[in-house]
Amino acid sequence: MNSSAFLGARFFIGTGLLLLALAGCSDDGADFDVSQQIGPDPVLPEPTSELLPDMKVAEVVGWQDGKTPSVPDNLVIAAYAKDLANPRTVHTLPNGDVLVVQSREPSGKPIERPKDMIRGWVMSMAHGGGAGPEKESNLITLLRDTDRDGTVDERHDLLTGLHSPFGVAWHDGTLYVAAADAILAYPYQLGQAEITGEPRVLTPLPGGPINHHWTKDLALSPDGRYLYASVGSNSNVAERGLEAEKGRAAIWQVDRETGAARVFASGLRNPNGLIFHPETGVLWTVVNERDELGPNLVPDYMTSVQEGAFYGWPWSYFGAHVDERVHPPRPDMVEKAIPPDYALSSHVAALGLVFSNGSALPEPFANGAFIGEHGSWNRSSFNGYKVVYVPFENGRPAGKAQDIVTGFIEGDQARGRPVGVAIDGTGALLVADDAGNTVWRVAGADGRVTPGPVGTDGQRDSPVTSEASPPAGETGGTAGGAAPPAAGTTPPEPPQTDVAPATLPRATEQGSPEQQQ
Repeated sequence: MNSSAFLGARFFIGTGLLLLALAGCSDDGADFDVSQQIGPDPVLPEPTSELLPDMKVAEVVGWQDGKTPSVPDNLVIAAYAKDLANPRTVHTLPNGDVLVVQSREPSGKPIERPKDMIRGWVMSMAHGGGAGPEKESNLITLLRDTDRDGTVDERHDLLTGLHSPFGVAWHDGTLYVAAADAILAYPYQLGQAEITGEPRVLTPLPGGPINHHWTKDLALSPDGRYLYASVGSNSNVAERGLEAEKGRAAIWQVDRETGAARVFASGLRNPNGLIFHPETGVLWTVVNERDELGPNLVPDYMTSVQEGAFYGWPWSYFGAHVDERVHPPRPDMVEKAIPPDYALSSHVAALGLVFSNGSALPEPFANGAFIGEHGSWNRSSFNGYKVVYVPFENGRPAGKAQDIVTGFIEGDQARGRPVGVAIDGTGALLVADDAGNTVWRVAGADGRVTPGPVGTDGQRDSPVTSEASPPAGETGGTAGGAAPPAAGTTPPEPPQTDVAPATLPRATEQGSPEQQQ
């Protein structure tokens, strides 16, 4: 490093520390009861505006030998896989094999404001990587429990050198991987321990050079016809202009055979954790809401996803609560905005979602949703850093979120940070911990397992009877498995078409070299 670069780095770090100290001295409403923001009708205080939002960054220290997160007495927890490289997503295949997607943020994001420099430095500290040297990431590892005893017997790296992967799905001999800028399709049969075939680009997705929210999740529709991909916004509240947001802050519907794609729902700032409810066939997601309106705005949330619906971003939040920072205002869009189903409180950074129906977990956790909360950095008191459980009834949230997996943070130090969640081939809960470089397994203390594995997307390794399919009449409307519109009719389009227009990419297009890395 030359002398000018060294001095610049010292100035940058010193300025960052000063600003963090100033931010930590402000009144961020630490006495605010965050439980008021959990549920369908959250308390929303008045927004505030600051030069730099409140920040408190946990030092990532990793897990010491023998240490684990904490769970309730009727559950047990153990490490399922260690020594990973930023595990983000866990996905169970129909035969019970588990895929662990490990990834890091794409490089090269431009810095346009001094605030971006500080935030980038803060986020690099907040994400951490656990103890020890940094390992190669951007790969997918297969974990195999051959005798279904809850421990991994085989471990294989299926794919390496990927471009910041996140979401995966499997159907009919093909593994689909959502990288930072495309959905890739790899030939893959269940049981294989390696992938040697070249991928094809099923469809490009909005990518760089900015790619602010780069994680692209995937879900397979109950009928297997469509993939659903989450595409986060390219900014906090459209400060880079609406042109930079085309196709973003949305969930895409992609034809699995042809790659033809359109926006299914929009106005979702940073959706992740896409999954269909196993009983109703309705698509659900968790969403990270906007920043810089204060420590207790805006609550992240979990919601069902309605076809053609608009959820507010960037013009409003939780329905008609207008964000005055966005210009020009769009009262017509605010009027169309749908409030989400269930608030999780502000800045918890919800990233993972899975339903527990059909798992081997004990009765209190047998019908609901587990949510991985990565944890806050932009408050002076921590929020999130845990896995919570929301009970459901009749396919809808029906009670307060309960803390299930905790102990990721102690004082100002983070041992780990939960991201994706899944049910493994035995019916236990898996939690990807990207800062602790571990996948945790949470099982019932009674040792029960399911009769056979069920994939994350609801598939089994053998044919499924019609009784196991979603009830008739419950896969239309908001469900991704809905039949296409009748001939001569126009499918519903989301109202945010000027921000997120539908696209029809060529299925045979191989994309740029960057897309194929």
